[in-house]
Amino acid sequence: MSIPRHWRLQNQRYSMVGEVCNACGAKLFPPRDVCPECSKPAYEPYRFSGNGKVYSYSTVYQAPSGYEAFVPYTVALVKLDEGPLVSAQLTDVDGEEVEIGMPVEMVTRKLREEGEDGLIVYGYKFRRLLREEAA
Repeated sequence: MSIPRHWRLQNQRYSMVGEVCNACGAKLFPPRDVCPECSKPAYEPYRFSGNGKVYSYSTVYQAPSGYEAFVPYTVALVKLDEGPLVSAQLTDVDGEEVEIGMPVEMVTRKLREEGEDGLIVYGYKFRRLLREEAA
């Protein structure tokens, strides 16, 4: 990934900034130029809470190039409290402890490195939201 593209995606990756459609109120993540609900332009920035629940998940044992150091790891579809489904890696939790409906929160973590001396890319992952915090 180029450095300029990395900087353009910074709000999306670090703060979960998406968009809200002014026409129908749909909340969109990742940001899109056109609302998939009503086909109107969607350009108003919206900051998501980063909280949600595991909708579905799978454990990866054969990672794609660049992600071998994380094997095994769990990826999940997370239904954000505001509505959208987001796919992301789960962190700080054993794969055996993950369950559908588990409350999670977004955290910023290292995603990968671009070569030995290259750019370190950070982005969002999700971790278990403790029951005391979820209440």
